[in-house]
Amino acid sequence: MSQTLQAIRGMNDILPAEAERWEAFEELVRDWLTAYGYRPIRMPLVEATPLFARAIGAVTDIVEKEMYSFTDSLNGEQLTLRPEGTASCVRAVLQHNLLYDGPKRLWYMGPMFRHERPQKGRYRQFHQFGIEALGLAGPDIDAEQIIMCARLWDDLGLNGDGNIKLEINSLGEAEERARHRADLVTYLERHTDQLDEEAKRRLHTNPLRILDTKNPALQALVEGAPKLIDYLGENSLKHFEGVQQLLKDAVIPYRINPRLVRGLDYYNLTVFEWVTEQLGAQGTVCAGGRYDGLVAQLGGKPAPACGFAMGIERLMALLEAKEGFIEPPAPDVYVVHQGEAAQRLAFRAAEMLRNTGCAVFTHMGGGSFKSQFKRADASGAQLAVIIGDDEAAANAVTLKPLRVDAEQQRVPLEDLADRVGDWLYGTDEEFDEE
Repeated sequence: MSQTLQAIRGMNDILPAEAERWEAFEELVRDWLTAYGYRPIRMPLVEATPLFARAIGAVTDIVEKEMYSFTDSLNGEQLTLRPEGTASCVRAVLQHNLLYDGPKRLWYMGPMFRHERPQKGRYRQFHQFGIEALGLAGPDIDAEQIIMCARLWDDLGLNGDGNIKLEINSLGEAEERARHRADLVTYLERHTDQLDEEAKRRLHTNPLRILDTKNPALQALVEGAPKLIDYLGENSLKHFEGVQQLLKDAVIPYRINPRLVRGLDYYNLTVFEWVTEQLGAQGTVCAGGRYDGLVAQLGGKPAPACGFAMGIERLMALLEAKEGFIEPPAPDVYVVHQGEAAQRLAFRAAEMLRNTGCAVFTHMGGGSFKSQFKRADASGAQLAVIIGDDEAAANAVTLKPLRVDAEQQRVPLEDLADRVGDWLYGTDEEFDEE
């Protein structure tokens, strides 16, 4: 017996009903991003492995354990399925010199790949949309990106009942982090007997990540560790206060979380996350912040930058509990027909209606009028176009409203588009409701 072929674990099919909800969500997101002046960019799924080693860091979990990397058998190049979008976006900006005429606001959407243990909200192929603003240095763009997120939660109906909460922090600048790091390592070295294996591994490579540990046994130790915010200089504090003032003006509640960190040197100043308690351990819905050092690290002329990324699967999981937020699309018209001549006329009628912008479902596969009407009713269509032998002979159709109790009526084919348009988009007094 041959083995049943299935999708790779952690790489999921998105079936039609769910895919329709995704498309409605993506359309809303596109409109939202356009309203803030962001333009789309599309990067390849596969990049040179050194891009991520340089951008993400060779000693991070992503590069060490989670990337899907392989050798191209044609030329020996080391390639990787992208694990995130920021490095690819910055690479594209530099390669095509997009900053030559000023700052850029860009967004992208698509699949990312990480080889890790699949669990709810964490998959091997997952989807993100992200934004990157390059060439803007002030706290205003940081705050606007956070305010953008708050508007999206409102648009999605996720802001009520504390569904998503904002946490912010400042990482300061490189020299401030260096002083903090030295004191942090000294502090942790005095307590190495309390560290777990992961913390010991990170102690001299990525000690900031220890502050973000989820191990309950380390919480008291982490609470007593030196706090980065105490090391910030005047300029860093001014930037952070500028972000907070704009958030207060916009009435965006937030919490300063001193344990909110990033482990890589090119991150600086503002970092933020939108978190929820409704997704279990995978509670971060959106993560963002400023990464002024990345452009230079990837070989470009130094330029400020900030952005964020959101996990689409996690957002869709939050939306699942909201009945009716994204209803599956229904056709405007369902065409039922019986007989060879009627079928030919049905095709003509359907195309006439589609030319006017109507969504039309034409019945296929035969069947009685009774069975076809059941399918028409289940489709959610507003109107049925009925074509039988009589209609075909008269080059006409019968229109029947499906959502109100009203009389059906015969309509010449040449008048069909106008009559359907009147019914769907205007007031049609000729369909009298009983």
